[in-house]
Amino acid sequence: MTDMKVRVRAQSENATKTVINARNFRFVIDEPAELGGTNDGPNPVEYVLGAFAGCLNVMAHLIAKEMDFELRGVKIDVSGILNPARLFGQSFEERAGFKEISVMIKADTDADEATLEKWMQAIEDRCPVSDNLQHPTPVKIAVKATVPQL
Repeated sequence: MTDMKVRVRAQSENATKTVINARNFRFVIDEPAELGGTNDGPNPVEYVLGAFAGCLNVMAHLIAKEMDFELRGVKIDVSGILNPARLFGQSFEERAGFKEISVMIKADTDADEATLEKWMQAIEDRCPVSDNLQHPTPVKIAVKATVPQL
């Protein structure tokens, strides 16, 4: 298979609120009121965890089908621990991102424990979001000033 490019476009509405366009979809990223936002949507790190859960769900069903066992559904609980000190410029001792992410997948299935272990390993190995969270990915950030039209 050839590589595919995935893209979103974002526009700030204010200091905490961003509107994202992905394909034909729009969604809002915002901070809760206690962090200075308007609470109009999940914040960026909540979206990271949500994206992880969504990817795990897709992989869970795809791989269960490949392994030929019935998966009636999954419930996925994802939580992350981070220290916001770096985010707020208070300390640069710790990283800005998650220190740890924990996932619990509850599978509605009659598959045995050995099958579920093999299934879980395949999910973790093949999930693109899991891969990005667990391994360094080169990121290139550039900036360009825009001059208002007179």
